[in-house]
Formats: sequence, C-alpha cells, structure tokens
Amino acid sequence: MPRMLIVAGVALIVAGVILSVAERFGLGLLPGDIAIERENFRFYFPVTTSILISIVLSLLVWLFRR
Repeated sequence: MPRMLIVAGVALIVAGVILSVAERFGLGLLPGDIAIERENFRFYFPVTTSILISIVLSLLVWLFRR
C-alpha cells in the first residue's frame, strides 16, 4: 500500500508539471474549455484540452502496443 501511494503521488506531481509546462504553449486555453471568473471565485474545466490529451495518449498507447 505505501508503494502505491508513493507512485500515485509522483504521478500527480508529474501531471502537474506537464500541465503547467503545457499551459505556456496554449494548451488549456482552447475553445471549448470552460472558465468562469467572478470576484472571489474561479472555476476552470478544460473539456477540449482533456479530450485532446486523451486522443494523444490513446494514440501513443496504440503505437507502443503494436
């Protein structure tokens, strides 16, 4: 169990770093991403970005399994 928690933590850190780097290249600001900003509230749901990342990862997995 501890090993699984460590792997999950490292995976979350890697995902956070990848997303912060991808934001510099415009990923996360695509049309279709939901962003609501109020005075004391900010909600962001990257629908289009999530679909794009899913397609790319699916293609990579498909290529490596081939």
